[in-house]
Amino acid sequence: MIRPMKLGLSVLLVAFATIAHAQSPDWQKTWDETLAAAKKEGKVVIVGSPDPVMRREIIPKFTERFGIPVEFIAGSSSQLAGRIRTERSSGIYAVDVFMSGADTTINVLHPQKMIDPLKPLLILPEVTDGAKWKNGKPRFVDKEQKYILQLFSSVDTLIFINTDFVKPEEMRAAKDLLNPKWMGKIVTDDPNATGSGSGSAVHFYTQLGADFVKKLYVDQKPVISRDRRQTTDWLARGVYPICLTCRPDDVQQLNKEGYKLVGLYRFSDMLNRVKLSPFVLTVANKAPHPNAARVFVNWMAGKDAVEAYSRDNGVVSLRTDVDESFLNPGAIPQAGVQYPDGTDPDWIALGRVEAANKVRELLKAQ
Repeated sequence: MIRPMKLGLSVLLVAFATIAHAQSPDWQKTWDETLAAAKKEGKVVIVGSPDPVMRREIIPKFTERFGIPVEFIAGSSSQLAGRIRTERSSGIYAVDVFMSGADTTINVLHPQKMIDPLKPLLILPEVTDGAKWKNGKPRFVDKEQKYILQLFSSVDTLIFINTDFVKPEEMRAAKDLLNPKWMGKIVTDDPNATGSGSGSAVHFYTQLGADFVKKLYVDQKPVISRDRRQTTDWLARGVYPICLTCRPDDVQQLNKEGYKLVGLYRFSDMLNRVKLSPFVLTVANKAPHPNAARVFVNWMAGKDAVEAYSRDNGVVSLRTDVDESFLNPGAIPQAGVQYPDGTDPDWIALGRVEAANKVRELLKAQ
Protein backbone atom coordinates (compact mmCIF):
# COMPACT_ATOMS: atom_id res chain seq x y z
CA MET A 1 0.00 0.00 0.00
CA ILE A 2 1.35 3.40 -0.94
CA ARG A 3 0.21 6.33 1.15
CA PRO A 4 0.71 10.05 0.41
CA MET A 5 2.78 12.38 2.54
CA LYS A 6 0.23 12.90 5.32
CA LEU A 7 0.96 10.69 8.34
CA GLY A 8 -1.66 8.89 10.38
CA LEU A 9 -2.64 10.21 13.80
CA SER A 10 -3.26 6.95 15.58
CA VAL A 11 -0.30 4.72 16.33
CA LEU A 12 0.70 2.06 18.83
CA LEU A 13 3.92 2.86 20.70
CA VAL A 14 6.09 -0.23 21.13
CA ALA A 15 9.64 -0.37 22.50
CA PHE A 16 12.42 -2.34 20.81
CA ALA A 17 13.20 -5.54 22.72
CA THR A 18 16.80 -6.51 23.47
CA ILE A 19 17.73 -9.32 21.06
CA ALA A 20 20.87 -11.39 20.57
CA HIS A 21 23.71 -10.00 18.46
CA ALA A 22 23.28 -10.41 14.70
CA GLN A 23 26.18 -12.81 14.31
CA SER A 24 25.11 -15.13 17.09
CA PRO A 25 25.10 -18.83 16.15
CA ASP A 26 21.47 -18.77 17.25
CA TRP A 27 20.56 -16.36 14.45
CA GLN A 28 17.86 -18.67 13.05
CA LYS A 29 16.04 -18.79 16.39
CA THR A 30 16.32 -15.01 16.72
CA TRP A 31 15.08 -14.54 13.17
CA ASP A 32 12.12 -16.90 13.61
CA GLU A 33 11.07 -15.15 16.84
CA THR A 34 11.44 -11.72 15.25
CA LEU A 35 9.42 -12.72 12.19
CA ALA A 36 6.63 -14.20 14.31
CA ALA A 37 6.43 -11.03 16.39
CA ALA A 38 6.54 -8.89 13.24
CA LYS A 39 3.52 -10.65 11.75
CA LYS A 40 1.56 -9.96 14.94
CA GLU A 41 2.42 -6.25 14.62
CA GLY A 42 0.49 -6.25 11.34
CA LYS A 43 2.58 -3.97 9.10
CA VAL A 44 5.72 -1.90 8.69
CA VAL A 45 5.71 1.84 7.88
CA ILE A 46 8.46 3.05 5.54
CA VAL A 47 9.37 6.61 4.56
CA GLY A 48 11.14 7.16 1.24
CA SER A 49 11.20 8.97 -2.08
CA PRO A 50 8.46 8.24 -4.66
CA ASP A 51 10.58 5.64 -6.41
CA PRO A 52 8.80 3.26 -8.84
CA VAL A 53 10.94 0.30 -7.75
CA MET A 54 9.23 0.40 -4.35
CA ARG A 55 5.80 0.03 -5.92
CA ARG A 56 6.79 -2.49 -8.60
CA GLU A 57 9.21 -4.73 -6.73
CA ILE A 58 10.22 -4.01 -3.13
CA ILE A 59 6.77 -3.83 -1.54
CA PRO A 60 5.19 -6.78 -3.42
CA LYS A 61 8.21 -9.07 -2.94
CA PHE A 62 8.61 -8.25 0.75
CA THR A 63 4.93 -8.81 1.53
CA GLU A 64 4.79 -12.01 -0.51
CA ARG A 65 7.87 -13.43 1.21
CA PHE A 66 7.13 -12.46 4.80
CA GLY A 67 3.37 -11.85 4.92
CA ILE A 68 3.87 -8.34 6.31
CA PRO A 69 2.02 -5.44 4.61
CA VAL A 70 4.06 -2.31 3.85
CA GLU A 71 2.68 1.18 4.34
CA PHE A 72 4.88 3.43 2.22
CA ILE A 73 4.93 7.18 2.83
CA ALA A 74 6.38 8.72 -0.31
CA GLY A 75 7.68 12.25 -0.69
CA SER A 76 10.61 14.62 -0.40
CA SER A 77 12.97 13.58 2.40
CA SER A 78 13.27 17.10 3.79
CA GLN A 79 9.51 17.73 3.72
CA LEU A 80 8.69 14.40 5.33
CA ALA A 81 11.30 14.93 8.03
CA GLY A 82 9.59 18.22 8.90
CA ARG A 83 6.18 16.55 9.13
CA ILE A 84 7.53 13.72 11.25
CA ARG A 85 9.28 16.16 13.57
CA THR A 86 5.99 18.05 14.04
CA GLU A 87 4.10 14.84 14.81
CA ARG A 88 6.74 13.73 17.29
CA SER A 89 6.44 17.02 19.14
CA SER A 90 2.82 15.98 19.76
CA GLY A 91 3.84 12.53 20.95
CA ILE A 92 2.96 10.73 17.71
CA TYR A 93 5.45 8.11 16.48
CA ALA A 94 4.18 6.63 13.22
CA VAL A 95 7.30 5.59 11.26
CA ASP A 96 9.44 2.43 11.46
CA VAL A 97 12.11 2.78 8.76
CA PHE A 98 13.62 5.66 6.81
CA MET A 99 14.95 5.22 3.26
CA SER A 100 15.98 8.87 3.02
CA GLY A 101 18.61 10.90 1.25
CA ALA A 102 21.99 11.40 2.87
CA ASP A 103 21.47 15.14 3.48
CA THR A 104 18.27 14.67 5.46
CA THR A 105 19.57 11.62 7.31
CA ILE A 106 22.91 13.10 8.35
CA ASN A 107 21.76 16.69 8.96
CA VAL A 108 18.28 16.09 10.42
CA LEU A 109 17.36 12.54 11.45
CA HIS A 110 20.63 11.69 13.20
CA PRO A 111 21.44 14.94 15.05
CA GLN A 112 17.81 15.37 16.10
CA LYS A 113 17.86 11.86 17.58
CA MET A 114 15.04 10.48 15.41
CA ILE A 115 16.78 7.16 14.73
CA ASP A 116 18.05 4.17 16.71
CA PRO A 117 21.19 2.09 16.06
CA LEU A 118 20.61 -0.22 13.11
CA LYS A 119 23.73 -2.37 13.38
CA PRO A 120 22.50 -4.45 16.37
CA LEU A 121 19.35 -5.30 14.41
CA LEU A 122 21.16 -7.15 11.61
CA ILE A 123 20.48 -10.89 11.83
CA LEU A 124 20.63 -12.68 8.48
CA PRO A 125 24.03 -14.16 7.54
CA GLU A 126 23.75 -12.73 4.02
CA VAL A 127 23.79 -9.28 5.64
CA THR A 128 26.26 -9.81 8.48
CA ASP A 129 28.81 -11.84 6.46
CA GLY A 130 31.71 -9.53 5.60
CA ALA A 131 32.42 -11.50 2.41
CA LYS A 132 29.14 -10.18 1.00
CA TRP A 133 30.38 -6.57 1.17
CA LYS A 134 33.04 -4.76 -0.87
CA ASN A 135 34.31 -3.07 2.29
CA GLY A 136 34.60 -6.36 4.16
CA LYS A 137 31.57 -5.53 6.32
CA PRO A 138 28.32 -3.53 6.16
CA ARG A 139 29.31 0.14 5.84
CA PHE A 140 27.90 2.62 8.33
CA VAL A 141 28.67 6.24 7.44
CA ASP A 142 27.97 7.85 10.81
CA LYS A 143 30.85 8.45 13.23
CA GLU A 144 29.42 5.94 15.68
CA GLN A 145 29.40 3.31 12.93
CA LYS A 146 26.00 1.92 13.83
CA TYR A 147 23.14 4.20 12.75
CA ILE A 148 23.28 4.93 9.00
CA LEU A 149 23.75 1.98 6.64
CA GLN A 150 25.11 2.75 3.16
CA LEU A 151 24.05 0.28 0.46
CA PHE A 152 25.24 2.03 -2.71
CA SER A 153 28.29 3.94 -3.96
CA SER A 154 28.21 5.18 -7.56
CA VAL A 155 30.08 7.64 -9.68
CA ASP A 156 27.63 10.48 -10.24
CA THR A 157 26.37 11.55 -13.63
CA LEU A 158 27.68 15.06 -14.30
CA ILE A 159 24.98 15.84 -16.86
CA PHE A 160 22.52 14.15 -19.22
CA ILE A 161 22.19 15.08 -22.88
CA ASN A 162 19.75 14.31 -25.66
CA THR A 163 22.01 13.15 -28.47
CA ASP A 164 19.50 14.17 -31.13
CA PHE A 165 20.43 17.74 -30.22
CA VAL A 166 23.78 17.56 -28.40
CA LYS A 167 26.62 15.28 -29.46
CA PRO A 168 28.87 13.72 -26.79
CA GLU A 169 31.94 15.22 -28.50
CA GLU A 170 30.43 18.65 -27.86
CA MET A 171 30.54 17.96 -24.12
CA ARG A 172 34.07 16.81 -23.33
CA ALA A 173 34.66 19.42 -20.62
CA ALA A 174 32.55 21.38 -18.17
CA LYS A 175 33.55 24.58 -19.95
CA ASP A 176 31.64 23.30 -22.99
CA LEU A 177 28.44 24.00 -21.04
CA LEU A 178 29.29 27.69 -21.34
CA ASN A 179 29.14 27.72 -25.14
CA PRO A 180 26.66 30.46 -26.16
CA LYS A 181 24.80 27.95 -28.36
CA TRP A 182 23.52 26.26 -25.18
CA MET A 183 22.15 29.46 -23.63
CA GLY A 184 18.55 28.77 -22.59
CA LYS A 185 18.92 25.09 -23.48
CA ILE A 186 19.86 23.78 -20.03
CA VAL A 187 17.47 22.58 -17.31
CA THR A 188 18.26 21.92 -13.65
CA ASP A 189 16.62 21.34 -10.33
CA ASP A 190 16.65 24.43 -8.13
CA PRO A 191 20.25 25.12 -7.02
CA ASN A 192 18.92 27.14 -4.09
CA ALA A 193 16.94 24.25 -2.60
CA THR A 194 18.16 21.16 -0.78
CA GLY A 195 18.51 18.24 -3.15
CA SER A 196 20.03 17.40 -6.51
CA GLY A 197 20.01 21.00 -7.75
CA SER A 198 22.09 22.20 -4.84
CA GLY A 199 24.32 19.12 -5.01
CA SER A 200 25.16 19.69 -8.66
CA ALA A 201 25.81 23.41 -8.15
CA VAL A 202 28.04 22.70 -5.15
CA HIS A 203 30.04 20.18 -7.14
CA PHE A 204 30.67 22.69 -9.93
CA TYR A 205 31.51 25.32 -7.31
CA THR A 206 34.04 23.21 -5.42
CA GLN A 207 35.70 21.98 -8.62
CA LEU A 208 35.62 25.06 -10.84
CA GLY A 209 34.91 28.05 -8.61
CA ALA A 210 32.45 30.91 -8.26
CA ASP A 211 33.04 32.45 -11.68
CA PHE A 212 32.12 29.22 -13.46
CA VAL A 213 28.98 28.84 -11.36
CA LYS A 214 27.91 32.41 -12.17
CA LYS A 215 28.44 31.84 -15.89
CA LEU A 216 26.57 28.52 -15.86
CA TYR A 217 23.65 29.37 -13.57
CA VAL A 218 23.19 33.02 -14.49
CA ASP A 219 24.71 33.88 -17.87
CA GLN A 220 23.57 30.66 -19.58
CA LYS A 221 20.00 31.28 -18.37
CA PRO A 222 19.15 27.70 -17.40
CA VAL A 223 15.52 26.83 -16.70
CA ILE A 224 14.79 25.89 -13.08
CA SER A 225 12.28 23.15 -12.32
CA ARG A 226 11.33 21.35 -9.11
CA ASP A 227 9.30 18.76 -11.01
CA ARG A 228 11.56 15.78 -11.64
CA ARG A 229 9.29 14.19 -14.25
CA GLN A 230 8.87 17.43 -16.15
CA THR A 231 12.62 17.95 -16.22
CA THR A 232 13.26 14.53 -17.75
CA ASP A 233 10.37 14.94 -20.18
CA TRP A 234 11.85 18.24 -21.40
CA LEU A 235 15.19 16.50 -21.89
CA ALA A 236 13.58 13.67 -23.88
CA ARG A 237 11.62 16.00 -26.15
CA GLY A 238 14.63 18.25 -26.71
CA VAL A 239 12.96 21.31 -25.21
CA TYR A 240 16.01 21.55 -22.95
CA PRO A 241 18.50 19.00 -24.35
CA ILE A 242 20.99 19.36 -21.48
CA CYS A 243 19.97 18.38 -17.94
CA LEU A 244 22.21 18.93 -14.93
CA THR A 245 20.12 16.94 -12.45
CA CYS A 246 18.06 14.24 -14.20
CA ARG A 247 18.00 10.82 -12.53
CA PRO A 248 19.42 7.68 -14.16
CA ASP A 249 16.29 5.63 -13.40
CA ASP A 250 14.01 8.16 -15.11
CA VAL A 251 16.33 8.40 -18.10
CA GLN A 252 16.67 4.63 -18.31
CA GLN A 253 12.90 4.24 -18.64
CA LEU A 254 12.70 6.84 -21.43
CA ASN A 255 15.56 5.18 -23.30
CA LYS A 256 13.51 1.98 -23.30
CA GLU A 257 10.85 4.00 -25.14
CA GLY A 258 13.33 4.95 -27.87
CA TYR A 259 14.73 8.28 -26.71
CA LYS A 260 18.46 8.89 -27.11
CA LEU A 261 19.50 10.17 -23.70
CA VAL A 262 23.06 9.74 -22.46
CA GLY A 263 24.62 10.36 -19.07
CA LEU A 264 28.15 11.78 -19.00
CA TYR A 265 30.39 10.67 -16.14
CA ARG A 266 33.66 12.43 -17.02
CA PHE A 267 34.79 15.93 -17.92
CA SER A 268 38.42 16.69 -18.74
CA ASP A 269 38.54 19.77 -16.52
CA MET A 270 37.03 18.48 -13.25
CA LEU A 271 36.90 15.42 -11.01
CA ASN A 272 33.67 13.53 -10.57
CA ARG A 273 32.29 12.44 -7.21
CA VAL A 274 30.91 9.26 -5.69
CA LYS A 275 27.49 9.43 -4.10
CA LEU A 276 25.25 7.57 -1.64
CA SER A 277 22.07 7.77 -3.75
CA PRO A 278 19.33 6.72 -3.97
CA PHE A 279 19.05 6.45 -0.16
CA VAL A 280 20.65 5.39 3.10
CA LEU A 281 18.87 3.03 5.48
CA THR A 282 17.95 3.85 9.10
CA VAL A 283 15.42 2.73 11.73
CA ALA A 284 13.20 5.17 13.60
CA ASN A 285 13.34 5.29 17.36
CA LYS A 286 10.12 4.58 19.26
CA ALA A 287 8.98 2.67 16.18
CA PRO A 288 5.39 1.41 16.37
CA HIS A 289 6.34 -1.90 14.68
CA PRO A 290 9.89 -2.64 15.86
CA ASN A 291 10.01 -6.30 14.87
CA ALA A 292 8.56 -5.63 11.44
CA ALA A 293 11.15 -2.88 11.06
CA ARG A 294 13.89 -5.36 11.92
CA VAL A 295 12.66 -7.84 9.35
CA PHE A 296 12.46 -5.13 6.68
CA VAL A 297 15.97 -3.71 7.18
CA ASN A 298 17.50 -7.18 7.10
CA TRP A 299 15.72 -7.94 3.84
CA MET A 300 16.38 -4.49 2.36
CA ALA A 301 20.13 -4.91 2.94
CA GLY A 302 20.13 -8.35 1.31
CA LYS A 303 20.96 -9.35 -2.26
CA ASP A 304 17.47 -9.46 -3.77
CA ALA A 305 16.34 -6.03 -2.64
CA VAL A 306 19.68 -4.30 -3.27
CA GLU A 307 19.93 -5.79 -6.75
CA ALA A 308 16.41 -4.63 -7.59
CA TYR A 309 17.33 -1.08 -6.64
CA SER A 310 20.65 -1.31 -8.45
CA ARG A 311 19.01 -2.50 -11.65
CA ASP A 312 16.10 -0.05 -11.65
CA ASN A 313 18.15 3.00 -10.64
CA GLY A 314 21.39 2.22 -12.46
CA VAL A 315 23.35 2.56 -9.22
CA VAL A 316 26.30 0.52 -7.94
CA SER A 317 25.79 -1.49 -4.77
CA LEU A 318 28.33 -2.18 -2.03
CA ARG A 319 27.48 -5.90 -2.07
CA THR A 320 29.81 -8.39 -3.75
CA ASP A 321 27.03 -10.71 -4.93
CA VAL A 322 24.97 -8.24 -6.98
CA ASP A 323 25.11 -8.48 -10.77
CA GLU A 324 26.71 -5.37 -12.31
CA SER A 325 26.62 -6.40 -15.97
CA PHE A 326 23.64 -4.15 -16.67
CA LEU A 327 25.28 -1.00 -15.24
CA ASN A 328 26.80 1.83 -17.23
CA PRO A 329 30.56 1.26 -16.77
CA GLY A 330 30.98 4.97 -16.06
CA ALA A 331 28.93 4.59 -12.87
CA ILE A 332 31.28 1.99 -11.35
CA PRO A 333 34.10 3.49 -9.23
CA GLN A 334 37.46 2.45 -10.69
CA ALA A 335 40.51 1.43 -8.68
CA GLY A 336 43.24 4.06 -8.78
CA VAL A 337 40.91 6.89 -9.84
CA GLN A 338 40.57 9.87 -7.52
CA TYR A 339 37.00 10.82 -6.62
CA PRO A 340 35.90 13.58 -4.24
CA ASP A 341 34.14 11.63 -1.50
CA GLY A 342 30.52 12.70 -1.56
CA THR A 343 29.79 10.05 1.08
CA ASP A 344 31.86 11.58 3.88
CA PRO A 345 29.54 12.60 6.76
CA ASP A 346 31.66 15.62 7.72
CA TRP A 347 31.46 16.86 4.14
CA ILE A 348 27.70 16.32 4.03
CA ALA A 349 27.09 17.93 7.43
CA LEU A 350 29.59 20.78 7.21
CA GLY A 351 31.52 21.26 3.98
CA ARG A 352 28.62 20.81 1.59
CA VAL A 353 26.32 22.98 3.69
CA GLU A 354 28.91 25.77 3.74
CA ALA A 355 29.48 25.49 -0.01
CA ALA A 356 25.72 25.44 -0.68
CA ASN A 357 25.31 28.64 1.33
CA LYS A 358 28.05 30.29 -0.72
CA VAL A 359 26.33 29.23 -3.94
CA ARG A 360 23.02 30.66 -2.74
CA GLU A 361 24.65 33.96 -1.82
CA LEU A 362 26.40 34.06 -5.16
CA LEU A 363 23.21 33.46 -7.14
CA LYS A 364 21.16 35.77 -4.92
CA ALA A 365 23.53 38.62 -5.69
CA GLN A 366 22.96 38.30 -9.45
